[in-house]
Amino acid sequence: MEQHHKNHIDTTVENEIQVTISYQNMVAKLHLEDDKGNVPELELNHEKLLHLIIVSEDLNEYFHLHPIQKNDKAYEIDIVLTGHSYKAFVDIRPKRGNYTIKGITVPTDDNIDRHNLSTGLNVDEQGTKEINGVIVEFQHDTFETGKELNLNFNIKNAIPEPYLGALGHVVIIDEKVEDFIHVHPISDESTLFQTQFDKPGLYKLWAEFKFDGEVTAFPYVIKVV
Repeated sequence: MEQHHKNHIDTTVENEIQVTISYQNMVAKLHLEDDKGNVPELELNHEKLLHLIIVSEDLNEYFHLHPIQKNDKAYEIDIVLTGHSYKAFVDIRPKRGNYTIKGITVPTDDNIDRHNLSTGLNVDEQGTKEINGVIVEFQHDTFETGKELNLNFNIKNAIPEPYLGALGHVVIIDEKVEDFIHVHPISDESTLFQTQFDKPGLYKLWAEFKFDGEVTAFPYVIKVV
């Protein structure tokens, strides 16, 4: 297992791997190629070649998906998108070529003015949440930019099962739905994560854990200063 994996967006890196996405008839299709039009060779990244994160632009809906490979360049997955506006973040690890994760607008039939979108996020004052009968207490350092921060999820009444090569996954997206962080636990036996933030602002995170064969995401809104 990879011990400490973080994936931050770096807008200064020019992508040599191009990813496009289409959505029609409740099917999301992804097309990948390098800057020469060739098939990019991917490494396994936590048991999958490709992780697809789709969120509504108000950050109320969240999907962590693993599309099926249809051919060398194409991947597909069924998904029902019921809102108006979504963004996708494609987490891959090419063997060659620069690649940084950037938000991709998912083309749906709805035409809305994205400039007027607002997430309306409210910071979670309470760290303890219960979802599907599982109680999780979120303990963390003060959210300050430029510092390595501990994010600990104390699971009170259940034992998490291994999920994609780890005991949990945390995805963090900023309120503008531009910055993306994907972080894994610091060890095989831990639900302690470490990350850092480059910019202040509101962020929403989803901590994913697997219990009895089902994955549950625990969402939290945080403010970084």
